[in-house]
Amino acid sequence: MDLGISGKKAIVNGGSAGLGRGAALALAQEGCEVFISARNAERLEQAAADLAAATGSRVVGVCADHSTEAGREAILAACPEPDILVGTCSPPPMSADFRDVSTEEWQQHLAVGLISPVEFMKAVVDGMADRGFGRIVNITTGAAKFPAEVRVLSGPPRAALSNYTTAVAKGLAKHNVIINNLLPGMHHTAATEQNFGERAAERDISYDELVQEWIDYWRIGANRFGDPEDFGAIVAMLCSAQVGFMVGQDIVVDGGMGSSTF
Repeated sequence: MDLGISGKKAIVNGGSAGLGRGAALALAQEGCEVFISARNAERLEQAAADLAAATGSRVVGVCADHSTEAGREAILAACPEPDILVGTCSPPPMSADFRDVSTEEWQQHLAVGLISPVEFMKAVVDGMADRGFGRIVNITTGAAKFPAEVRVLSGPPRAALSNYTTAVAKGLAKHNVIINNLLPGMHHTAATEQNFGERAAERDISYDELVQEWIDYWRIGANRFGDPEDFGAIVAMLCSAQVGFMVGQDIVVDGGMGSSTF
C-alpha cells in the first residue's frame, strides 16, 4: 500500500533509539526525508547513518534537547517546514512511591512530556495548513489512559497532552493537518532493556525471566513485549495520506495490557 508520503519532510524527536527510531525507520522506508533529534551525539550520528544506509533515504541527525527552547529552535532550523512531526522521548523513571516525586522532577517531565510537544505543534501547524498537508503523531504512554502509581511521572503530563491534542485537532483538520496520539505499552527498547537488565541482575535472574514476570503480573494478552519496528509501522500509517478522517484520537498499542472498551 502506498502511504502517499514519499518526498515529505519529517521531524522525529527522540529518534535515535527505541520507538522514535522505529518511527524514523518506517518513515524513511516510505521515502520521507527524516530529521531525527536526540541529545546523545554519538548514538544520534550512528542511528542517522544506519537508517540512511538501510533505506536509501536522507536521514539527518540534529543534536538537541527538544524540551528546551534552544533545542526546538535548532531542530526547526534544520527542518523549518516539516510535513510530518513525530514526538517521543525517553520515559521517566518508574516511581516506587508518589510521595517521593519532587517538584523539580515534575517540572522536568512536564517540560519533556507536555510543554515540548505543545510548543512544537504551535510552531509547525500554520505552515502545514498553508501547504495543505500535515501529520502530527505524539508517542505518549498507555499510562495516560490507564493510571499506575509506578508511572505517575509519565501518565499525568501525557494525559494533559491528550486533552490539548483533542482540543486543537478539530480546528486544524479542515486544512488537512491531522493530529493523533499513540499510547504504547511495554516494548523492547534500549531504556527497557537497561532498566529490566539492572533489575534482573539485582535478583540474579535473566532479562527474559523478568519480562515474563511483568507480562504475567500485568496480564499482557499478547504474552510478549512489543517490537519498536512494528510500532514504527503504525506511526507511518498515522502519517499517511489516507488517515485524514482520523482526528484527535488516542490509540493504545499495548498488546492487550489495558482493560477498556473505549
